[in-house]
Amino acid sequence: MSDQQQAEVIVVGAGPTGLLLAGDLAEAGVRVVVLEKRGERLSNLSRAFAVHARTLEVLDARGLTDDLFALGGNKLGEFLLFGRATLHLDRLDSRFPFVLMTPQYHVERVLRRRAVDAGVEFHYDHRVTGVDQRDGRVTVHTEHGDWTATYAVGTDGVHSAVRDAVGIPFPGEAVLQSLMLADVRFTDPPDRSPVIAGADGAFTFIADFGDGYWRVIGWNSDDQQPDDAPVDLDEIRTAVRRSLGTDFGMRDERWASRFHSDERQAPTYREGGVFLAGDAAHCHSPAGGQGMNTGLQDAANLSWKLAAVLRGGDPALLDTYEGERHPVGKAVLRSSGALIRVAANRSKIAQRIRGTVLGTALGIKPVMQRMTGMISGIGIRYPHAHGDHHLVGRRAEDIGLADGSRLYEALRGGRFVVLDSALKPGADAAGGAFVAHAASAAPGSPARVIRPDGYIGWAGEDDPAAIRAYLETNAGAR
Repeated sequence: MSDQQQAEVIVVGAGPTGLLLAGDLAEAGVRVVVLEKRGERLSNLSRAFAVHARTLEVLDARGLTDDLFALGGNKLGEFLLFGRATLHLDRLDSRFPFVLMTPQYHVERVLRRRAVDAGVEFHYDHRVTGVDQRDGRVTVHTEHGDWTATYAVGTDGVHSAVRDAVGIPFPGEAVLQSLMLADVRFTDPPDRSPVIAGADGAFTFIADFGDGYWRVIGWNSDDQQPDDAPVDLDEIRTAVRRSLGTDFGMRDERWASRFHSDERQAPTYREGGVFLAGDAAHCHSPAGGQGMNTGLQDAANLSWKLAAVLRGGDPALLDTYEGERHPVGKAVLRSSGALIRVAANRSKIAQRIRGTVLGTALGIKPVMQRMTGMISGIGIRYPHAHGDHHLVGRRAEDIGLADGSRLYEALRGGRFVVLDSALKPGADAAGGAFVAHAASAAPGSPARVIRPDGYIGWAGEDDPAAIRAYLETNAGAR
C-alpha cells in the first residue's frame, strides 16, 4: 500500500461531526483523511438548524464563532412550548445565552474551511465497502481503493457503513413516521420564535432563521406517507393549522422533505481501533434541536484523546470516550423523545393541561436550570473517579485570565490549559506545545487543568508533580 493510501486517522463522513473531528486532529499534527460518499459540492439543504450554547463554546475554543455568526442566523433566548411555557435560554451562564438558528450547511462551511486550512485530505465519491482490523491497523475499503490507519472513526450517519462493517448493532425504534420539514416564508409570521405546539393529532415546530425564511417541522397523524413520498406545501399547511389554528400565510418553500424519527443508540461506541460518533452512534427526534450539537460534542471529546494517544499518551484514555459520551447520548434520546411524545399526544385532556403543567414546572428555578442545561449542553457533566476533586468532569466556564485574554482563547489549537499552577512552562513539561500555562484573574481558586474540550480534567492544590503526571497520561508528548 502506497503512502498516498495511509494515514494516522481515517474519518468516514464529511458532515459536521466528521469535519470538526478532522480539523481538530489536523491542527494537532495528525495526518487525517476524510472519506465521503457524496460528491464535493456542498449541499444547500439542511435538516439541522439549531446551534446551542455549549456547541457555540466548543466553536469558540476553535476561534470559529465569529465566522459562523457572519454567515447569518437568529439568536433566540427563549423557547415557547405549547403556548404557555417558556424555556429561558437567556438565563444561561455562558457567553452565548441563546440558541443560534442557522442552517447546518453554514456550520459545515465554517468547519470545512478550517479543516482544509489545517491540511485535512478530503476524498469524495468514496463509498465504504468494508473495514478490516489486523495487527493494530485499521483498513477501510472503498470502491476506489483501500486506506489504512491506526484508527478510524465512523461519522457517516444513521445508515453508517462503518458501524455495519464492524458489526456494532443499532437497536431502537421508529417513534413517528411521515414528519415533514420545510423552509418557507410567511405572509403573517408568528410574533415569537421558536414555537412548539400540538393539538388535534398534529404538532408543529416553527423557528425563524432571520433571513426571511422559517424552519417548519410538521406532523399530522391523519396524513402518514412513506419517506420517499413528495411533500406538498398544503400538507404542511394542514399540520400547522391543526396545531396552531393558522398557517401564517405559508408560501415560497425553499425546500421540503419527509422523514421518520428514530430513537436508536449503539450499545458501544468502539470496536478495536474503530470509533463511532454523531448519528452513526445515536439518533433521536428533532425536538429540541440537539442532534447536530450532540455529534459535534462527541467529536470534541474524541479528537483530543486520539491526538494525545498518537503522541504518546496512555491508550486507556480512549476508553473514556464511550464512558463519557454514551450516557449523554442516552440522556438526549430520553429528553427529546419525551418532548415529541408530549407534542404528539392525542388526548384532549393531555393537550389542555401540558402547557400549564410544564409552565408551572419551569417556574421552579432548579427545574428550569436542569432543562436549559440539558437542551443547551451547558449542564453536561462527565463522571470522575473516587478521590478526584469535585470539580473534575465539570464544564469549565470561560473565565478571564490575568493577561486580559479568556480561557477559551487559550484552549485554541487543541491545548490543555494549566491554571494557577506553580508548574512553569519549559522543555520538560509534559505535552510540550499542547499545554498552555495561565493565571486566572480571580485569585484563590484551586489549581486546575482544563482539557482541550473545555472540561476540567484535574483540580486541587498547586502540585506540580500531580499536574505533570496528569499531563503525561492525558496530553502525551512527541
